[in-house]
Amino acid sequence: MCGVFGVYLTEDEDVGFSKLATFAYFGIYSLQHRGQESAGICSYVNGEIVRIANKGLVLDAISKEDIKNLKGKVAISHVRYSTAGDDSFENIQPIVRSSSRFGEVAIVHNGNLTNYHLIRRMLEKNGVNLKCTSDTEVFLGLLDVVEKDNSIASHILDEELIPYLVSVLKLVEGAYSILMIINGKLIAARDPLGFRPLLMGRRKDAIVFASETCAFDIIEADYWREVKPGEITIVDENGIRTYFFSKSQNTKKCIFEHVYFARPDSLIFSEYPYNVRKKMGMELAKEDDVEADIVIPVPDSGMPAAIGYSQYKNIPYEMGLIRNHYIGRTFIAPSQDIRNLSVLMKLNPNKGIIKDKSVVVIDDSIVRGTTSKRIVNLLKEAGAKEVHMRIASPPVIGPCYYGIDTPTKEELMASHMSVEDIRKFIGANSLKYLSLEGLMRSVQDPDSFCDACFTDNYPVEIKL
Repeated sequence: MCGVFGVYLTEDEDVGFSKLATFAYFGIYSLQHRGQESAGICSYVNGEIVRIANKGLVLDAISKEDIKNLKGKVAISHVRYSTAGDDSFENIQPIVRSSSRFGEVAIVHNGNLTNYHLIRRMLEKNGVNLKCTSDTEVFLGLLDVVEKDNSIASHILDEELIPYLVSVLKLVEGAYSILMIINGKLIAARDPLGFRPLLMGRRKDAIVFASETCAFDIIEADYWREVKPGEITIVDENGIRTYFFSKSQNTKKCIFEHVYFARPDSLIFSEYPYNVRKKMGMELAKEDDVEADIVIPVPDSGMPAAIGYSQYKNIPYEMGLIRNHYIGRTFIAPSQDIRNLSVLMKLNPNKGIIKDKSVVVIDDSIVRGTTSKRIVNLLKEAGAKEVHMRIASPPVIGPCYYGIDTPTKEELMASHMSVEDIRKFIGANSLKYLSLEGLMRSVQDPDSFCDACFTDNYPVEIKL
């Protein structure tokens, strides 16, 4: 998924205190759940971009000594969960590139480009040397080869930048929420269908952007508004200016943000994921007739749905699985071996709660099945009389090409196995998924969401 954060200071820094570095650091620290492979920050000082980037979690990848070099008024930062390109050092974001038109430019990106390979081949034919295998770099590579697009009237301050930027964004296809630094300006842009969230906030001393509002909370900034699909926003010393390079009639926001990715306390797509997930649990309960002694969640992402299920069914909610919070999220771990090990390290059964009980287990989804099979085994080994697995989303049958690491159908259990076959595989006494209709009843404006992972109906064509 990745998490992006950007800040432009509207007041001068205090001597001896790097407010810029503090905001950029804690912004991605609060977005750590969106990516655990690498972290990076860059700032713009006197015409040059200073970059700090390393593999690992934010606390390990970026030190106090590192951020002492981050000065200036503008910075962007990123936590990475790779969906295009490997986990090499070159692919760590922010990606910085020297442009013949704009000098050094930097970018962070959340999403996936569906025509990346076509764009890359075009750039290589035009003599553009790309150092990364990530699709993010093509945004910067295109800046030097595209012709001006003068279809959008721009402010005099942006008349040299906007025509090229519009050309780039009209060429790329797929999902992208991006932040860029060009000539000391902070630039935010979102794809015309709005697949990935990108939000704007403000403090008295800064304008900020982030993938989720939890990044604003940690630096005591106020949520302002979403960056709209097809919108470019520019922030510099002269203020804020907005342009639209595309105005789509229909958005296709990722429904999986509400199912799993976003933090429950964030506001995205005009709703709190906590409230949506709780409704999903209630809808699941309405569709279910199982009788049980207790309802337990798979922590942490299954907890709101389990609360909703418990309240609707009037079955006691208990913490039957205890999570080690020092282990990362298993679904977004970069390899299957690490996912398997992470499940063993992450969850432990609460035997005093589950022994001799018929248990309903609520999880947000089953993607590869790694976690579910181990959880059922853990609960039964701990003395559960029955284990009824309930999933607060429909079966995942389609790969996501817009920013989730499910590249082939073979990795998705539900694409080639029936519900009964999956039940047997994970060893549960029963298995039930939330219907697609129940999921869509849980969100506002259901037609505005992309549900391709549940339906195989893709809103943007994949071009190889």
